[in-house]
Amino acid sequence: MAEQLILKSLPFIRILPNWAQELAYKYCSKTANLYIVHGNIRDFLPHKMKDNEFNFVRIQDYIGEVLFGNRDIIVFYDRSSGVNFCTPEMRRDFLATLSGSNGETRERALSRDPMDAFPSLERYFYQNISNKRRIVLIIDYSETIVPNTDISRYTDEDRYCLVTLNRWANDPIFTEGDISIILLTENLADLNTKLVRSPSTIKVNIPLPDETVRERFLIFLEQQDKLLLERRLNPAKVAQICSGLNLVNIYQLAAESYQEDKEITLEYLRRKKKEMIETEASGLLEFIEAEFDLSMVSGHDYVKKRFKSAAKAIKMGRLDILPMGYLVAGPVGTGKSFMVTAFAGEIGIPIVKFRNFRSKWQGVTESNLEKVLNILTAMAPVGVMIDEADAFLGDRNQEGDSGTSNRIFAQIASFMGNTEYRGKIIWFLITCRPDLLPIDLKRQGRAEEHLALFYPETIEEKEALFQTLIRKLKLKVQKVNISDLFRKYKFDFSGADLESILIRAKLLAAMNNHVIITADDLEETIRDFNPPSYPHEIELQNLVAVLECTSREMLPKRFQNLERGTLVSDIKQLKILLGERE
Repeated sequence: MAEQLILKSLPFIRILPNWAQELAYKYCSKTANLYIVHGNIRDFLPHKMKDNEFNFVRIQDYIGEVLFGNRDIIVFYDRSSGVNFCTPEMRRDFLATLSGSNGETRERALSRDPMDAFPSLERYFYQNISNKRRIVLIIDYSETIVPNTDISRYTDEDRYCLVTLNRWANDPIFTEGDISIILLTENLADLNTKLVRSPSTIKVNIPLPDETVRERFLIFLEQQDKLLLERRLNPAKVAQICSGLNLVNIYQLAAESYQEDKEITLEYLRRKKKEMIETEASGLLEFIEAEFDLSMVSGHDYVKKRFKSAAKAIKMGRLDILPMGYLVAGPVGTGKSFMVTAFAGEIGIPIVKFRNFRSKWQGVTESNLEKVLNILTAMAPVGVMIDEADAFLGDRNQEGDSGTSNRIFAQIASFMGNTEYRGKIIWFLITCRPDLLPIDLKRQGRAEEHLALFYPETIEEKEALFQTLIRKLKLKVQKVNISDLFRKYKFDFSGADLESILIRAKLLAAMNNHVIITADDLEETIRDFNPPSYPHEIELQNLVAVLECTSREMLPKRFQNLERGTLVSDIKQLKILLGERE
């Protein structure tokens, strides 16, 4: 019977999206009856009507009418609406079948309370098994029925729902009787882990729409005269720019433009995309605006050369030769974050920064991360910057949070190592202490390129940095022999220190009623500047960056001939001096 169903369904199944094909095949195989459909479930889904025409419907309508349109009964349930049916005829049959049985009332049968609704549905299921009627029950917002929290915190109602769904999932009468239960949720991590991990549960993910679906939807809007585009834009170009947005977002964008009778421009698209993705990610991702390219980076010639090679590969479409990610190390104030944003400006792809997605509430952290990773997948190509990566990402051996940190670490490590995303999702792990970053993340196959940045050492390097910062800060400075000042006031400084000096000099010039920063303003500021001094910490950060670096050419001369054994010994002594545990 199952094989006949599969063969009969093949012509229909081939026109479905991949996730729907997976669900259809699993359903036809009759190996299980409990499904969890998760991911982009609050979006419009494309339904091919005829030829190349598409209609876009809600998830409930898609599953109920498109996938299971030949079923006898489609039942919907959620805590807000209670029990509902696909058609009025199905509803009347349900009430008629249960009327008078065990004191059943209309209110109880259609109740929003699962402890009333589920027993009524179960009686109805069993009565229809003997009648050979096929049933699909779709439970929306299923995380409100079986939430992901410690079982000790479950209410009696939660326990009843969990046991009932597990019992239904393992009931061979339900499977053979063609009764299927579909749970809808945005994030798997929001659901009870026992139910999610059960071998009798089938999980199907609905991804965010790809470029083809986005283009079809935009054409659909254009055909209805609801898409106002400036002359240089068309649905194909807009679909490309809108990576990471779902169809509801795109519809909202088009509707706002249409309502205001304003054409959608390139700048409008980019601004709205940024706003919508940050909103969709619930503040867990932050777009980094790249105002400069690598020409605005002073020094670090080898690192710039590596990034320019990567940028060239991206523009040539050779994503296969790009590293999965970069580890960018170096002491504080060397411009590591600025280097990454300048690289993003060089290649013209968006770059996002992870914000804190951790929560003290069980299940919320996993749910947040699942949402963020789904968005990143849809946004590709995209750069992902994680600042202070050693503290942000943790490791596999953290304790005290019921294993949440270990699971989160494993999930991130697995996602970073997925070679399907090579050149599409580029990771930038930024840290001044790469020695504290777990090997799992910085090994080959994840953060493959290890780059290091150091303070400027020669007068020429310092002068070049000075001139670059003047351009970056858009300062007006009187012609001055800055090299003489650097020789006169000898101290090592970082790019951050020099930027601070220039900002102070600008303030001093303003207080002296100068439009231009004078040589006296600069000298007075440099003479007065007393940089924070953490010599042992800085030296430790220098040495661990040297140890981590994958190229001698990248290193300052004083570090190039250091023996590895000596380097390790010096690092160990500095850690002891600073009171760090090995």
